[in-house]
Amino acid sequence: MSTKNILASMTGFSRSQGQSGATAWVWELRSVNGRGLDIKLRLPNGLDALETHLRDHAAQTLKRGNVSGTLTFKREAASGLTADPVALERVKTLAIELADSIPGALPPRAEALLALPGVMRNLGPQDEPEEDQTALRTAITIGFEAAIADLAAARAFEGEKLGRIIQTVLAEITTLHGAATLEAAAQPALHAARLRAQLAELLTAAPALPEDRLAQEIALLATKSDVREELDRLAAHIQAATALLTEGAAIGRKLDFLMQEFNREANTLCSKSVSLPLTAIGLNLKAAIEQLREQVQNLE
Repeated sequence: MSTKNILASMTGFSRSQGQSGATAWVWELRSVNGRGLDIKLRLPNGLDALETHLRDHAAQTLKRGNVSGTLTFKREAASGLTADPVALERVKTLAIELADSIPGALPPRAEALLALPGVMRNLGPQDEPEEDQTALRTAITIGFEAAIADLAAARAFEGEKLGRIIQTVLAEITTLHGAATLEAAAQPALHAARLRAQLAELLTAAPALPEDRLAQEIALLATKSDVREELDRLAAHIQAATALLTEGAAIGRKLDFLMQEFNREANTLCSKSVSLPLTAIGLNLKAAIEQLREQVQNLE
């Protein structure tokens, strides 16, 4: 399944199952948010050699997220016991060495050795003929690939819903940006009136203050209250976010970084505002941007 131009979430679940010979198997895959791609698989004994191939296949489809996969077996044929040859050889060697070191000690008895913990185990797939084991490994691999495809589809389904939410919030931010632009247009006149009032008080308190110093202070205050650059940059960020949504695929990191820039402009807008309506718009912008950031952090 290609992920090109598909907006995907990092959360999802999938399950696949099947049977090969006497062994029924079940794959369960879960995916949650993550900074990068982290794949952890739990495989029964004897199948560790498959892990590298399975992880590589998952990485071809998924780009971000913490993915955990569990494979479980169920033996439908009559169960039985067998001795673990490695464990049996180890305890036999130790028992013989111990008996030799004790004068008059009897040699270890077979039934005593077999009764020791870990020596006997249930029959498993690894005890089947080689051709049956090969068929099982093939079935397990195919089942994993199917589970990965289903997981990618589940993440894409969630991503589609996230995309709609993000577009709605982005439209709200666009509307607030327009309102801020209109309100900011009146800010110079409002600021000038405030400056004139402050200037009258200043001249009353210090009539000998040089005119050039007054002009410098007025220019400095006017510059500090100018929010046009912040609004222009915010407009550029909105365009960039819209373009990324159109691009699709694994854009979560890029959008998450862009959210920091959104926040920076909204914070500066609020700090420079000299009118209550513009401050209110700025606060609404910050709330919408935070809502957008929470959704963006779920994207692949």
